[in-house]
Amino acid sequence: MALTFQLFIDNMDITSQLQSIFHIHDGLCDGLNHYSGPSRAALVYAEKPGDPPRLYDPQSLLSGWEPLIEKIYLKVGAWREYNPNIMQMRPFGQIFPEKGLDLAGLISRGGRAMSVFYQMWFTEEHPTMCSSGPTERWLEHAACLMAHDWTNEEWFYTRNSSYIVREYATHAIRDYIRDRLDAKFGLDSRIEVYPILDAILGISKTREEGAWPRGVLVFIDPSLIDEVPFMVRFPHPETLRLTNYKHVRKLILAVENSDRKLVSDGRRIIGVARGSLPDCRITADFRGGHGFLRFSGNQVCSFSDGSFHSSNRKPKLVHLEELLLESPLEEYRQEALFKIVSSIVARAGEQRHGTTIVIDLNSVPITISGQRLASPIDLTDEVMLDLAKSLSKVDGALHIAADLNLHGFACLLDGRSIPGENRARGARFNSALRFTAEHEELIVVVVSSDRPVSVIHRGVDLNAGPNWETPPQLLVQPPTIEDWLLGSDPLGGETTPGFAHQGGPAGASQNSK
Repeated sequence: MALTFQLFIDNMDITSQLQSIFHIHDGLCDGLNHYSGPSRAALVYAEKPGDPPRLYDPQSLLSGWEPLIEKIYLKVGAWREYNPNIMQMRPFGQIFPEKGLDLAGLISRGGRAMSVFYQMWFTEEHPTMCSSGPTERWLEHAACLMAHDWTNEEWFYTRNSSYIVREYATHAIRDYIRDRLDAKFGLDSRIEVYPILDAILGISKTREEGAWPRGVLVFIDPSLIDEVPFMVRFPHPETLRLTNYKHVRKLILAVENSDRKLVSDGRRIIGVARGSLPDCRITADFRGGHGFLRFSGNQVCSFSDGSFHSSNRKPKLVHLEELLLESPLEEYRQEALFKIVSSIVARAGEQRHGTTIVIDLNSVPITISGQRLASPIDLTDEVMLDLAKSLSKVDGALHIAADLNLHGFACLLDGRSIPGENRARGARFNSALRFTAEHEELIVVVVSSDRPVSVIHRGVDLNAGPNWETPPQLLVQPPTIEDWLLGSDPLGGETTPGFAHQGGPAGASQNSK
């Protein structure tokens, strides 16, 4: 009877642990989806020092990294180095952070605790991120929550960890900035980060005579205020509280479209400054409907629509760059074409108008119906490039050839209907799909008025976001890394992702669409 009861308790412990992994992973992915766009996550962990490392990767994030994962976790073994201080830690509230692995394109952070000897969380490093710092703090928090869940005997409360980690964006930004402040000031910094983040979002949503704020608001630690080169300083009794968003929004008019900055100590508006400011500062750069948050001059994140985001808001043209690099064009033409197209796309985004750009890689440009030119325009000339940017506002597409010239504008793209068209995207997008399906040597870049950029080649939108399925919540232990590498499936049949079969490679049958 005693043995049966102990087996029941052990099974309950395993169930609670697997529930914890699933819920934290689910909340982490959902939160990162809102902060950075479609994101996956994976976990490597070992509960005890002698346990084999296990991998939970239901969406194949680590697919392609097998050689390095094998080297790190099965051959080198440095991750097993035991820290004796772990046994002196409190069960709750204490975890030793673990530095991430150096894997290009991935962000990783983890930790060690009494309840979980080792864990390392992974997610994508998106090419348009302002900074990976907040996401690193996010992964560390996931590790902390998992350590807490595995200590907590009330295992059915582990579902709460999903909600906590899902809504962690603002806290991750605060933790990152707080770490940077502590590195510069120690624990002596008197500036509070949370009120600053609340004020930035509050001011960004406040219009003045129908216009969104434009200008720079800088937050300086009170100990450094005397170093600020003020043009105007407000007397203390008249100092404006930061929480009065409407009044602060009015004062931003004083620094709009200039090199002046509104200065705050984190609680009040102190004055207007111009010139060099202390290096240790938090800056909110309001740019109308969006803006950027910086620390010491370096971008941390952007903000829009009342939320923070990791995106630097630059057009996503990575796939265009890759296609040009794979083309037979000379290197200088590849670089020039990418620069020309990037410049036109950036202008369209700034002025919020849609446009279509046809990049013709044929040795002899094809003929496209539209407004032809008596002679092509050389787009390496800045004056002519500026003209092309203006012509991009005209309905229809720009036709740019491999000779770096503009051969036409207001071009009409047609073609037969193909699978994969998206009626929600409109005629500009679907026409580009059809046209490139019939002309393999063309690349079409479509810029929508609401900022999404599509790179279309051979009838496929290469910038289309992946559609990963929700991992199944099947309470079977994730495979060991050794079994994951072997791809074994002890239950037989097709290997399924995540918890579905012990020993099967996580995500082996999970295809991104």
